[in-house]
Amino acid sequence: MIPTPDLSHLTRHDLEQVYDPAEDTFLLLDALEQDAEALRKERPLICLEVGSGSGCVSAFLGKIFGPSSSLYLCTDINKHATRCTLATGKQNKIPLDPVICSLAQPFLSRLHHAVDIILFNPPYVPTDTDEASSAQSSAGIAGSWAGGVDGMEITNRFLRDVEVSSFPMLWNIINYTSQCLLSPRGRFYLVALQQNHVSSIRSRMLEDFGLASQVVIERRAGREFLLIIRFARTATG
Repeated sequence: MIPTPDLSHLTRHDLEQVYDPAEDTFLLLDALEQDAEALRKERPLICLEVGSGSGCVSAFLGKIFGPSSSLYLCTDINKHATRCTLATGKQNKIPLDPVICSLAQPFLSRLHHAVDIILFNPPYVPTDTDEASSAQSSAGIAGSWAGGVDGMEITNRFLRDVEVSSFPMLWNIINYTSQCLLSPRGRFYLVALQQNHVSSIRSRMLEDFGLASQVVIERRAGREFLLIIRFARTATG
């Protein structure tokens, strides 16, 4: 069993500013642990977590691969989150490299077809568009949960970055023709809520982008029903 990262260094003030690991976080850890043997065989070179928050998930990934085998990139719009991510890496002896940015914007052209593992626990709670936009603009803790209409507005923005459609008009894709993150052997893990229309996400990613998917683990957490979807260029067992 892979130990959960040590987060004892995080203060009450930190957790007022940054998303506190919860059921969705631990479900993603369980999915990664379930796939750990297969992931190790792939020997990933570049890992990217979008919206790293406390840094718990990337630190856990680092425990699977080791501190020196991969580059662990982490992004967040929240400056407090990037500080916590860096501290969590140090606390767990995993070299995490956090960047303050929206989604994966600085890497879209630089890491074309280069990211082997992508992790995204998005803001998936359904809200109105204005609330989601305000949360992203303020770059505070609300940006970790306010997801807009159907909880999918922020997720949809990032799905276009994972893979590029051959038909740019789909999903209103503009200027993404050379900006595709996922490597040919890459895996993309997405946290979703049942209300996010999971079947629609999966079918669109397959039809528009050629990415097969599988729900690798699911669990009810209070009133929420959470799922982890794994995407890859070919079906993975």
